[in-house]
Amino acid sequence: MTITNVRGLRRMLPKTYDHRREVLSEVCTVLSQHQNLEAVIDKFVFNDGTVKNLMSLPGTVMVFYEGKRYYIPVCLWLNECYPRSAPICYVKPTRDMMIVSSRHVNSNGRIMLPYLDEWRHTQCDLHSLVQVIMAVFSEVPPVCMRQVDCEITIFFTAGSVVEEFSHAILDKDNNLLFCENNETNC
Repeated sequence: MTITNVRGLRRMLPKTYDHRREVLSEVCTVLSQHQNLEAVIDKFVFNDGTVKNLMSLPGTVMVFYEGKRYYIPVCLWLNECYPRSAPICYVKPTRDMMIVSSRHVNSNGRIMLPYLDEWRHTQCDLHSLVQVIMAVFSEVPPVCMRQVDCEITIFFTAGSVVEEFSHAILDKDNNLLFCENNETNC
């Protein structure tokens, strides 16, 4: 369920939240600063199978990578004890994207940052978290576009020897075909 205004946000925020005023204040601040995020109440499934209705902020954050603007799809989940506990954050790639694992994003899309690990209620907030995410993803983007060509096996004949390559890519400098074993182009 999407929340569109502060009054609606107040009504829809589950009563199970321990610090409703702080949650409302921080969510309103983030939504006013980042128009590509929205407030949503949805079911979150924890690793142990427990399901809870939680506030989430799905949408995109804008990053600049190599001089170009990109919108990275994310979802920030606020547990019932937020802001005493850090949000649970994920990169949520579209069908055309795939996750690029790094020290900041695991293969499931979970965002792992020191800012989240060292979360302190009085020193950390949602707006600062979004700023940290934007800065980190500007350095190491967490997603890349899927390429249909990566799925195709290509055979080349070198004399009488046939070599099998896992994929083919174009050299960025001259757009000529460049193949190597076990490479990816993401």
